[in-house]
Parts: sequence; C-alpha cells; structure tokens
Amino acid sequence: MNRINLTLLGALASAAAANAVAVEGPVPDGVARLDHVFLIMLENHGFQQVVNNPTMPYINSLISNHKVNLATNYFAVGHPSLTNYLEIVGGSNFGVRSDNTPDWHNLNCKPNIVTGVPNADNDNAPNPPPYPIESGDVCPISGEGLDARTEAVDNWNETEPGFINFLPNIDGVKSYPAAHTTGKTIADQLARAGRSWKTYQENLPVAGADQVDASNGIVTNETTFDATKALSATNLPPLTSDGVLHAYAVKHNPFAYFRSTQEGSYDNSFHNMVGFDGAHGLYSDLAPGEVPSFSYIVPNQCNDQHGQNNADAFCAEDQGTPFYQKQGQALTDGTQVGLNPGLSAQADTMVEKIVTSIEHSPAWHRGNNVIVIVYDENDYSGTATAKPANTVWPAQYLNKVILTVETNDEHARSGLKSTTYYNSFSLLRTLEGGFRLGCLNHACDKDTRVMSDLFEENRY
Repeated sequence: MNRINLTLLGALASAAAANAVAVEGPVPDGVARLDHVFLIMLENHGFQQVVNNPTMPYINSLISNHKVNLATNYFAVGHPSLTNYLEIVGGSNFGVRSDNTPDWHNLNCKPNIVTGVPNADNDNAPNPPPYPIESGDVCPISGEGLDARTEAVDNWNETEPGFINFLPNIDGVKSYPAAHTTGKTIADQLARAGRSWKTYQENLPVAGADQVDASNGIVTNETTFDATKALSATNLPPLTSDGVLHAYAVKHNPFAYFRSTQEGSYDNSFHNMVGFDGAHGLYSDLAPGEVPSFSYIVPNQCNDQHGQNNADAFCAEDQGTPFYQKQGQALTDGTQVGLNPGLSAQADTMVEKIVTSIEHSPAWHRGNNVIVIVYDENDYSGTATAKPANTVWPAQYLNKVILTVETNDEHARSGLKSTTYYNSFSLLRTLEGGFRLGCLNHACDKDTRVMSDLFEENRY
C-alpha cells in the first residue's frame, strides 16, 4: 500500500500516541548493576534443535558443565529475523513484520509506527489480515505511534502456503495487540546516559554499514555488475550466477533501521557498527579490554546457524525433513531431523571462539559482566492445518529458543535451569535494569519480568 494513501491511518495513530503514557518507564529493579554485557545472537533454531545436538558440543558443554544459567522457558516473540532483533533492542516490532531493507536516510517517509500500517513480507497472502499492509523498504524508525499486533498464530505473513499455513508466535496462545511505541532502542538510552555501545557485525565491509544491505565482507549489494563495461574496483562481474554471498545482512543489524542512528552523532551512529576483524573490531577491542558497555555481537550468516545456499556445504541451509524435501521445500519441523550438521558445527565453533576471546580479555575481569547467548527465533516450524484457539502446541513448533547467561563472578550461582516464562522483552528489561536505564515499550509491560534468577540479582 502506498504511503501517500495513509493519511487517515496516520492521523489515528498520532491521536493514539498523543493520549499515551510516558515514552520511557522507570528503571527496572531485580538485577545487579552491569558494567559490560556481551550479547551473542544466533539464528533460526528452536530449543529442541540445539539442546543435546551432537554436532554442537561446546554450547551443550556450557550447559552440562554448569558454566551458564539456562532459560528453559524463553520465547522469541514473532517472525521473521528482523522483527525479533528489533524486539530485543527496542521492546517492540515498531510496525515491522518483515526482513525488508532500510529506506536509507529517507526523511520524507512516515515510519510504520506513525502510519499504523505494518511493513510485512507477504502482501499477496492467501489469508490477508483485516488491515492494510505495505511491503517496501522500511522507513527510518522514529517518533511515536502504534506497533504491529502479534497474533498467537500467524496465518498470513510468514507462512509457507500449502505446507505451513499456521505458524505459532511465542507459544501459540499468547498474543500482543498493537501498542503505543516510541521509536528508540537501548542504544539511544546508553548514548544519552553517557555509556558506550557497539554492534560487532562479522563481514561488515571496511567502508561501514551505511547504505549496505548485504556484503561478503568486501563487495556489497551496491557493487556494480555490468559485463559490458571494463573491469574496475567498482565493476566486478559475479563469478557465479548466485551473486554476492550475504555473509553480513542488514536485517541482523537492527540499529541501522533507526533515524537516530542513520542521522546520528558520533556516539550513536554508524561509527558504532564495526566488523569482527581489523582496527576497532571485536577481537582488536577485546585484546586490550577496550570494549563498550554493551557489545551486540552478530556472526555472519554462515557462522550464526542461518546458512546461505550459495556458499559451501558447511554454510548451506538445513536440508529439511524428508516430507518437505518431497514437496521441494527445505523446511524443518522443529526437531533435529533435517538439520545440516556442518552448519550446526560451524555455529558452535564460532560461539566457542567468541566466548573464549571474551573470557581472555582484561575487560572480562573488571566489574560485573555477563555473556548472553540467544537465538532469534524457531524458524518456520508450523502446521498445514489449524488448531483450536488457545490450544497448547507441541513443543517443537513453539517459538521457544535457547538463552544462556554466564557471569564473571566465580562465587555466583551457575548451572541454574530457570522454568520461569521469559521472552525477548524480558531480556531487554533485564539489560536496561542492569544498566540503570528506564524501560522501553513492551519491556515496561506488567507481565514482562526481569530475569533475576538467571542474572543473579543478589550476587553483589
């Protein structure tokens, strides 16, 4: 739907925002003050696909050796990836239920929270929602208004018609109506509080994140491919028909979608987005211990268990279950059947490399610090047929994912397995409490709990 035709909806959303509560709530309590947080993001696999996976010995050893606290009842909220990344750093989907790329530096468009019209992946769904949607680039997020509702079961947007017609969000029962939202993230809060942050994005090109939708670390989606012109540094014909490997993908860099960052000052801008290697990258920062308060660490799509099918066998996406393979689909059913063992092993090895590098950094031994490992979602594990409303879905289909917490206090309790219900908003609320920041958006909801048990509330 064209943004030009959204005047009435935008006016309604603005009116709702004008009558809304304060845009930032009180500082959450129940968590120790945090000096450094290292948050490692992994991709697209549910709890049951990781725990006891024989090709992921390191992550499972963290659990079995009681080195980390484990959330056994932690849920991602929605689908797809970008939506979940936004929910972790900002407590809202901000009206974005897609993996669409940013409408870079467009100051004339209206953000989805202002128009009240969700940005969705599927604008031709067989079961369209009872409200308009748009499916173009994502307008820079800013201002106030309404985010997009999260249904208990998605039957129109992130589905695979004919095979997965019904995809549960959260646990398939809980839902979130559209709610008042302010277009900011924990990065805005940290910058305002005089604390530092970075997102470390593996294979981010040397020139930085601005205007880059995808990159293999060298060339990007902006690199010209024109065989009729002479070869040059900016005209490089692809070596295969598959084009650029999307090692870095902007959909896994949520901060790039916000106007405050796109147009920001030095302490809250593209300067805060760096790669893993090179000057001021992850490993060069860890070596001397010169790390920010908040490190948001995102391996590339070969190393985060996402997979890319124009890479080698260890980066190939999961092959899928035999049933889906017969339908020409590489989809899993939420179990370990049909997983690519090479992809799982590669992610496990990358996590070990990152965690051990953090633990050997001087920064790890200064102050109160945590390492959080979390998956963004259980990707495409649904059913072809509907279930009655409020039905508890089988565990393999839930949006239940791994979250572990390691503290640097040798006297703190570890090995805890928490059965308390938590979700992405709980994670944000806990980090905000640890950094002594006010809560944002759904992190302020009455039923959003701080992860006091996992983060050791009383360890200091």
